[in-house]
Amino acid sequence: MAREQFNDLLWFLAVAEERSFTRAAARLGISQSTLSHTIKRLETRMGVLLLNRTTRNVAPTEAGERLHASLSPRIAEIESEMAAIMSYRDRPAGRVRITLSDHALRTIVWPKLREVLSGYPEIRVEFSVDSAFRNIVDSGFDAGIRLGESVEHDMIAVRIGPDWRLVAVASPAYLAARGTPLHPKDLTTHTCINIRQIAAGGLYAWEFEKGDEVLRVRVEGQLTFNGSYEMIDAAMRGYGIAYVPEDIVAAQVASGALVVVLDNWSQPFAGYFIYYPSRRQNLPAFRVIVDALRHRG
Repeated sequence: MAREQFNDLLWFLAVAEERSFTRAAARLGISQSTLSHTIKRLETRMGVLLLNRTTRNVAPTEAGERLHASLSPRIAEIESEMAAIMSYRDRPAGRVRITLSDHALRTIVWPKLREVLSGYPEIRVEFSVDSAFRNIVDSGFDAGIRLGESVEHDMIAVRIGPDWRLVAVASPAYLAARGTPLHPKDLTTHTCINIRQIAAGGLYAWEFEKGDEVLRVRVEGQLTFNGSYEMIDAAMRGYGIAYVPEDIVAAQVASGALVVVLDNWSQPFAGYFIYYPSRRQNLPAFRVIVDALRHRG
């Protein structure tokens, strides 16, 4: 197989995994028009349509799914062997792709890695911020970072952060106007700021626990986000009650800009873990990342 044809297959994998020519082109560092032309050339050469294209979505056809399923593990094996060969270098080197949430990136991962990585200029790290629960192998990632309860069972998992909890917060002005909820069920009569779970495709049902009582409450309100940081700003502006990680709202609570409600209903749960397939654990560049992130508290 000519090198050009092999590159065409690699580029097809990127589009199939990203489900987007725009994201795939950015990942590959090429123009979208070049990528589109290459995929059309591959389809012409193979004589089959590999991708269904609409104005909003790109998805593999049945033939495309079969090609992806055949190529993905083989390419992953080649990349793993290449990384293993690079371990003979004096210094760790190579690319590490990680999928994680914005909260994990801002509060745990980047604070731990920003100093360490300066000492390893030949390690390239790509962070893909996404709250969906991706299959990291099929999506071309080396590792994922998720809460302990969400980690895939067939993966190696290493704790990288402490337990934490979600808390319900609102502005003093909102509580003065609407009253303070005393029980999670009271939230159904309040204006709340929702967050959408991309993996499930629906709105997150707020989870509360006190003693033996466990509740999941569906809330309503004017605003819905898919990230916690925007929810904090909306709550401070009086748009309603938000349910957000306690650590990122601590400053606003300390200053009095926001007030925690239903505090004794918010229980801690397992914090973040980095998870990955066993074939990655002995690669030097990857070990640097995992060792830097490992929770030692």
